Amino acid sequence: MIRYKAYAKVNIFLKITGKRGEYHTLSSRFMRVDSLFDILWFEPKSTPEFEIRGDFDCEVHSNTIYKAYKYLQSATRSDKLSTFFEQHAVCVDKKIPSFAGLGGGSSDAATFLHMCNDELDLGLTIEELAEIGSSVGADVPFFVYGYESANVRGIGEIVERFEEPLIDFEIITPNIQISTPAVYRYYREHLYEPISPEEVLRLESTSSRELLATMNPKVANDLYPSALGCYNELSEKEGWFFSGSGSSFFRIKE
Repeated sequence: MIRYKAYAKVNIFLKITGKRGEYHTLSSRFMRVDSLFDILWFEPKSTPEFEIRGDFDCEVHSNTIYKAYKYLQSATRSDKLSTFFEQHAVCVDKKIPSFAGLGGGSSDAATFLHMCNDELDLGLTIEELAEIGSSVGADVPFFVYGYESANVRGIGEIVERFEEPLIDFEIITPNIQISTPAVYRYYREHLYEPISPEEVLRLESTSSRELLATMNPKVANDLYPSALGCYNELSEKEGWFFSGSGSSFFRIKE
């Protein structure tokens, strides 16, 4: 079976632009991390239940891969899909830390959708895969499109390629499992201050390397002060930027 790479991402900046019901809308620059990825493949099995093999700390039904399978099944009504997963397990060699702001679960889900589309000839367009992925999680469409760098808006459904060279990052992940909903809730209750449309345009048109050279990490990511407020065990690291809702920090590799 073919093996697929599911890459991590970092958020060069992440700014809240407003609210949409219970969700926060955002503007963010996502960049793929080429040096950090999970590997996914399918292998035969003998029991009919949907099976994920890998080092996960959640139940199968809570896994983003399983959620992607259910949404894909609902969208395609494909008997071929159901039959295939009665006979095959999804295997994941997990390298991206969980609850770390690096998009590991979202990347796995997006990669799984591509694998099913490729291996089972489902004939879905990349836009259709991204729409299915958006039901799984806000970061999934970015990974479905496969861009190296992109501006992401709304609640993650608007993804626009940003042309620039990939940056080689150094990443550290403290051993703290951070709850994304808790970080957003803290932001909404204590720090809510949406960015202006003019500032969004400026950030989205500036290269990642220039942004990292000129921005303060606490200003670059609206969720960083919120995570610090939520988690006393999380401490600032001078010269390091914060990815997503954390707990990972990154900087350009010298």
